[in-house]
Amino acid sequence: MKQEPKPAHLIPKLQYAFVFAQHQVEQLVTRYPDFFPMYTQGGKWKHEGEAWTNWCEGFLGGMMWLFYRRTGSETWRQRAEHYSRLLEHRKHDRTVHDLGFVFWSTWKRWYDLTGDAKLNEVIITAGQTMGLRFKEKGQYLRSFVADNSLFIDIMMNVGIVFYAAQQTGDADLLRKAHAHCLTTRRVLVRGDGSTAHEGIFDLDTGEFLRQSTHQGWRGDSTWARGQAWALYGFGTAYEMTGERKYLQTAKMCADYYIEHTSFEDDAPFGPGVPPNDWQEPGSQAESSAAAIAASGLLNLARLDQDPVYAARYRQAALIILDTLTGPDYLADQTPGWEGILMHGSYHQRKGLGVDESVMWGEHFFVEAIDKALTLLEGEE
Repeated sequence: MKQEPKPAHLIPKLQYAFVFAQHQVEQLVTRYPDFFPMYTQGGKWKHEGEAWTNWCEGFLGGMMWLFYRRTGSETWRQRAEHYSRLLEHRKHDRTVHDLGFVFWSTWKRWYDLTGDAKLNEVIITAGQTMGLRFKEKGQYLRSFVADNSLFIDIMMNVGIVFYAAQQTGDADLLRKAHAHCLTTRRVLVRGDGSTAHEGIFDLDTGEFLRQSTHQGWRGDSTWARGQAWALYGFGTAYEMTGERKYLQTAKMCADYYIEHTSFEDDAPFGPGVPPNDWQEPGSQAESSAAAIAASGLLNLARLDQDPVYAARYRQAALIILDTLTGPDYLADQTPGWEGILMHGSYHQRKGLGVDESVMWGEHFFVEAIDKALTLLEGEE
């Protein structure tokens, strides 16, 4: 792995990208007020492309809360509150497995800034709604696709179930959150630290049947964004519970990402950026997976008490951000491009949002920049 970028080099790049992100989001909400985009087509957010599922609405307001927290701009705060309020009705949404994405990015950041108990009630309700997805036979939170389906993505959303259980003292809800993590660890995380996108169960017996995928190449291959969800999500589960099995799993997933992605200057997609699927021949770059991984790796660098691993994860995260804030990925040099981060992918198999900007890539890119600036500026 190449050396960690020097703060004197990286801080100005990160600061510039953070300002550019604000400009792009301001343009988006001015051009398309109260619109929640998912992915661009030809660099444009407004289009009639298929959504597949309804999971991205928290990322826009989430970026606004990050902008407000770093800049103190009341304009960003007002926008953040507005775009958060537009989502409140989703706290009862039983059609998706993504209420963590929707409410952790928005209402949780809002609550953390204010301590307002009424805001906390919304988050708790969303977490309780997520808990209703639990399948006793199989011991998992089902995906939006079907009762017999478990997604690796849900590791990024189980945190809101833990939170609701801890806030209310609900032992049964806490049991379900732990059970989901342990089932995911058992059936979707392989011995080498790679992950499958989906697990399929027998509904009558709860028996695990096979690994599958919707967005990767094959059931036995490794979809990069799912790998990033896993390293981030298991790290969050550890942070919320202190259960060391979750940290161990997060580290396994992080190590797989690092060991299977080139971090050298001649990397095919730039240092630290993976293909959509590591095993798929000719797979394209997936910048949103890199952004998620960078943010999750910065978490692990903070959480891991082993200084060798902590340094490894920090180094990898900062190399990724050095790449993503460069001219190949930041859209500042691409006239007319409405997104922030280029060369992301939503659903390669369906042909949705391939080689485009994607809203979760935008959010986790901004989140990772904010974390890295907090870290590096504190060391100056």
